[in-house]
Amino acid sequence: MEPFCYFIIGATMLLTVMGLWFTVIIPGIDRWSRRFFLAYFLVLMLCSFISLADMILYRYPGMETVKKIFGVLETLLLALPIPMLTAYLLHCCGKSIKESWLFRIVLGLWSVFFILLGSTLFTKYFFFSSPDGQYHRGPWFPLLILPLSAITLLNLACAIRWSKRLSRKYYFGFLIAMLPMTATLFLHAFVDVIPLIDISTVVSAVSMLGFILSDQIEQNLRQERELVHQRASVMVLQMRPHFIYNTLMSIYSLCNLDPQKARQVTMDFTDYLRKNFNAVASENTIPFSTELEHTRAYLAVEQAQFEEMLLVEFDTPFTQFRLPPLTLQPIVENAVKHGRDPYAGPLHVSVRTRKTDSGCEIVVADDGRGFDPADESEPQLALNNIRKRLELMCGGSLTITPNDGGGTVVTLTIPDRTN
Repeated sequence: MEPFCYFIIGATMLLTVMGLWFTVIIPGIDRWSRRFFLAYFLVLMLCSFISLADMILYRYPGMETVKKIFGVLETLLLALPIPMLTAYLLHCCGKSIKESWLFRIVLGLWSVFFILLGSTLFTKYFFFSSPDGQYHRGPWFPLLILPLSAITLLNLACAIRWSKRLSRKYYFGFLIAMLPMTATLFLHAFVDVIPLIDISTVVSAVSMLGFILSDQIEQNLRQERELVHQRASVMVLQMRPHFIYNTLMSIYSLCNLDPQKARQVTMDFTDYLRKNFNAVASENTIPFSTELEHTRAYLAVEQAQFEEMLLVEFDTPFTQFRLPPLTLQPIVENAVKHGRDPYAGPLHVSVRTRKTDSGCEIVVADDGRGFDPADESEPQLALNNIRKRLELMCGGSLTITPNDGGGTVVTLTIPDRTN
């Protein structure tokens, strides 16, 4: 039995170190949760060291007072996570700890337990050691466990009652932490299972940390997606005023010079605006063909203004894939806006797609003025926004390289899982 106990204590120490390590190094966990788990695992680690010292002491006869003190410390540290869970449950449910009726009851029960535990130093009714160094329980030992069992049952009942205030993973995390603790405490009232309490508490704490970390990482990803989507929305809602103004003025001029072309530009501009606002409303990936139509509508408006000064080439044989909305069109708009030089020759823009072994690739190239990808300039910021949406929504990537003949090449890679 003794080797088994040493093995359990060693495993408990290893798991507490692992829990502390993950709590410290993993990003994405909020400050309150990080502090809770740091304190939680530190208490459990200290409890493991006290348990080890207690086992070593009980191998030798005598030193009854020292053994009792270590027994009291071990019991105290083993029970401390129970009210800590109460405080964390209240925090996660958005309830005030100071004003909570649950916390007042828990403090009252904890005070009863603390008084009973303190009295074990002066009486043998709870537990004692015999002259041969053996540990024995007294007739009142179940009374010592009663307040702790009441607290764990209250915690469990309130976690179930307030489950709607918790996310699914938080709720499962609390259940995993509380159910083993409740069961082992009830068993400990009749049979000595302190090593089992040690290991079950630590294992459930590590599992609870895993659930809560997973939930918070998912929340951070959702917030990041929302932020990127909001940026895209702002980008559309803050369309270049001079682009709208020039388009409207071109339509106005064409009404007399070429009414048929004026009607066509009006249709192209209307189509461009409609697709812009549809893209903002979309929170998921869209077919590439839809984004390609949006890009063509934009370019049709620009070509109506610049005519032979803007030459566009499409080579898109592969279109059976999905990508985030407002991906291709802003890249092409970026190329036109920042690549065109009124004192140079025509601006050439090409859009190509091809199938690759891992997915697909889109290449947008221009022979314009270009820009330094290292600069925090307006085109670089716009492309960074697209890069983030690609990574978050479909695991894609975006790279920027200079074009051999001058200008810029933007390459988008989208994996097969978006097909």
